Amino acid sequence: MPKQYVTHEKEVGNMIRIAVVEDEKEYQGRLDAYIKQFEQENGQSFQVTFFKDGLDIVDDYKPVWDIILMDIKMKHMDGMEAAEKIRRSDPAVILIFITTMAQYAIKGYEVDALDFVLKPITYAQFSMKLKKALVLLKKKEEKYLLLPVDERKERVSTNDILFIEVKNHNLHIVSRNKTYVMRCSMQQMERELAECHFVRCSNSYLVNLKNVTGVRKETVMAGEYELPVSRPKKKQFLKALSDYLGTGYL
Repeated sequence: MPKQYVTHEKEVGNMIRIAVVEDEKEYQGRLDAYIKQFEQENGQSFQVTFFKDGLDIVDDYKPVWDIILMDIKMKHMDGMEAAEKIRRSDPAVILIFITTMAQYAIKGYEVDALDFVLKPITYAQFSMKLKKALVLLKKKEEKYLLLPVDERKERVSTNDILFIEVKNHNLHIVSRNKTYVMRCSMQQMERELAECHFVRCSNSYLVNLKNVTGVRKETVMAGEYELPVSRPKKKQFLKALSDYLGTGYL
């Protein structure tokens, strides 16, 4: 078997992506069957990818998963070590550990795991944990961008982005902690973030209204940064900010 394979993938919008990291063939088959049963009973669709070892999912990890079901005891890299590495670039993915002993799962809190499933796994137990994960996914309703860092990608919440600046044909995406640089048009990014309360204050800046800390005559404060508000964009920008904050701001 290759190190990973995809099973029962469907072309459905807003597909929830699940990674199953499990080295025992018996449990791979059982989890696959349980997920299919859950889909049929709940009218849910998943894209499921199986990995044989923690090392396989960590190698060239891309933060695209919504849920990871992670076995703890594996040959090359155990689930706890794999989870620690994943958390460095992916704070959003929901982790559920699969283990033979409950005490192993206690360490899961160190990597912000949602829960654990005890072997031998029953469908009733599995279904309950998966429903819990789906409820959490729905509550989060946060949009994330995959942004380049050296040779890898990092998943960044739009809530943490202060503003985006176009400079020398690149976008400089300024978050609370760091700045990411990527090749993309401002128009494309503006469309992608239209529902996340990002608004242009000038041709060069796209501002996250959630992180506006103040407005002056010709500038807007985003965190500790002071950005220019251009005359053509001023009226539209201030109206968008007023609508976002509620009546009475302006």
